[in-house]
Amino acid sequence: MNRDQLIGVGLLLISIVITVLYLYGLFLASENIAMILLKLTGTAAIVGVFGILGWIGYTLATTQPPAPIEEIEKELKDELEKVEKEQEKSEKSE
Repeated sequence: MNRDQLIGVGLLLISIVITVLYLYGLFLASENIAMILLKLTGTAAIVGVFGILGWIGYTLATTQPPAPIEEIEKELKDELEKVEKEQEKSEKSE
């Protein structure tokens, strides 16, 4: 068994143990524990979803927009003309 397979088995076992403990705490333990688990689950879901949403918003707000296509086409055309001129010079010198 290679390292990746061992990590996979470990993650599988950890997820099974946590799921069993969560279900036990939710359905078989006292109501106080069940309520705390539900609050933690709800909090994790809200923080996760809105954390990702906030990260997307921050990224959109702080990233400069790309250059317009026309500007890129002009730069490419200028570069192509330079390359063609250099090729003509090198052909003349040969």
